Amino acid sequence: MIGVDDILRAFRADLHLVALILAANYALAAICAVREVMNSRTSQGSIAWLLSLLLLPFPTALLYLVFGWKFFDDYAIDRIKLGRTLRPVRARDLALIDQQADKEWPVLSGVAELPFLSGNKVEVLIDGKETFDSIFDGISRARSQILIQFYIVRDDRLGRELADRLIERAQAGVKVYFIYDEVGSTGLPKTYRERLRAAGVKIAAFNRRHRFLRMYGPARLNYRNHRKIVVADGEIAWVGGHNIGVEYLGEDPRFGHWRDTHVRVRGPAALACALVFREDWEWATGELLPADPPELVQTPGDQSVLVMGTGPADRLEECAIAFTDVIAQARERLWIVTPYFVPDTDVRTALYAAAIRGVDVRIMLPEKPDHLLVWLASIAHADAMVEHGISMYRYTDGFLHQKVLLMDDRIASIGSTNFDNRSFAINFEITLWFPGHETIDTVERMLLADFEHCRKVSAAEVTGRSLVWRFVAQAAKLFSPIL
Repeated sequence: MIGVDDILRAFRADLHLVALILAANYALAAICAVREVMNSRTSQGSIAWLLSLLLLPFPTALLYLVFGWKFFDDYAIDRIKLGRTLRPVRARDLALIDQQADKEWPVLSGVAELPFLSGNKVEVLIDGKETFDSIFDGISRARSQILIQFYIVRDDRLGRELADRLIERAQAGVKVYFIYDEVGSTGLPKTYRERLRAAGVKIAAFNRRHRFLRMYGPARLNYRNHRKIVVADGEIAWVGGHNIGVEYLGEDPRFGHWRDTHVRVRGPAALACALVFREDWEWATGELLPADPPELVQTPGDQSVLVMGTGPADRLEECAIAFTDVIAQARERLWIVTPYFVPDTDVRTALYAAAIRGVDVRIMLPEKPDHLLVWLASIAHADAMVEHGISMYRYTDGFLHQKVLLMDDRIASIGSTNFDNRSFAINFEITLWFPGHETIDTVERMLLADFEHCRKVSAAEVTGRSLVWRFVAQAAKLFSPIL
């Protein structure tokens, strides 16, 4: 029979354990608070974190580890070891730099830590069939090496066709390296990966090697590799918004037609895409890929391309800096297409200033949601744009997923970067910038066709929203820093 003394002893033992846990949590909260003060980006955000850590250390300290503390200092070190600072020198030695574009866009080339590279042939690929026909044809023609990286990889018809083609090339002696993101590819079965490995494909999850991130799973949930890169033989690269899944072919009845854009680049820019992949592979596996460029780099075209890889390992939020610089230079038109529109204060201010200057600012968003919370937050941000005289368009012919920007007749971009804080500051992304008129004209024609499938959001629609609707959208907007 358990006596009162036994119960008291057990209670005192539990109190010691509770006290130890509380002390550890307060210590962690103090460490997080010091770290936030030393690395503060905005006073408002830092004050919110500090008050929460003080008043509610549990679970705020754990939340801070997930959403406030970056874990990629060693990724930045890897980039230095891989010779990122020597890239412009090597490009100059090979006479590949577009000096005029570099001079015109110093912020973009500074963020990329790469120069604009000339001598490329560029093909804009519209929608899934055209994109994957091109990628699969390039894979089938690869002779020595295939680098492939996607945020989402599904074991469906498209995913299995990709696996079949990679396996065929691997068995033919081509070296195949494959990165996927654990969060985006959560449902990818082990049998899919094992089948590839058995055929000689080297496949790796982006964060799998890093034990702390593996142990502390939520941290991995917040920092994702959102890049979509395929490089064949260091000569041809594909970059854009598509992932590996049949919905990107328009075969998901929930979304119907899936509007997306990729770009195929043949020439020196493909080597730059391979270098971005190489950094990710080193982080993911610890292996160094051979990356000595050929003595003679093929220049099959006359277009200039800048390859900009960005992510949480950057010293500053360099992706946001690059896009804000482009917005600030707009004088005639600024057309932005994105599925997720959750800009921070700096980007919003730049957009408002562009509208005041008389720039034709148009932002194209999807009519239907795929992620409800992000969609609701984007409505709040979009309504504010309309109130400031910016034209908002909703794409009605299926789901819009492309990430494209067109500024004046000076530059266009295509890549994996959404117009939200996650892409600008949290995710690993890749954006290709094109200052040449040929690609700018192609993008212009493409977007004019897309606007034909849009409805313009009117001021009356914004002011006519119900109080409940506005409250829900504004509440979702509060989550903007992590969306």
